[in-house]
Amino acid sequence: MHTLTDDELHRQPDRLIDDARRGEPALVTVNGEPVMMTVPLGKGITSPAVRLELAVRLFDGEQISLGLAARIAGVPYADMVDELGRRQIPVLRYPPEDLARELDFLRGAAGR
Repeated sequence: MHTLTDDELHRQPDRLIDDARRGEPALVTVNGEPVMMTVPLGKGITSPAVRLELAVRLFDGEQISLGLAARIAGVPYADMVDELGRRQIPVLRYPPEDLARELDFLRGAAGR
């Protein structure tokens, strides 16, 4: 995997395309922290099953949104939701502190 800094990407944006054409993923960093990874969609990864698996894993790892997962997998949004459900992967990610705040609000509203 090739690594590019954000400065290198600005100076040589074609490097990502060149890497992809060679079948090499690339990682872009800002101040040494990874911010983006490109994955070539050439031979081997054009298989619907491989694209779906990649999309599911990236979504489950909270690396991409549900909409982007559907686009990577090449399936409609609703089909992506169904696939995640079959795999028992939550589509809605509600942090516990947000849920607690909402429940407190609802309890207060119900008491009025």
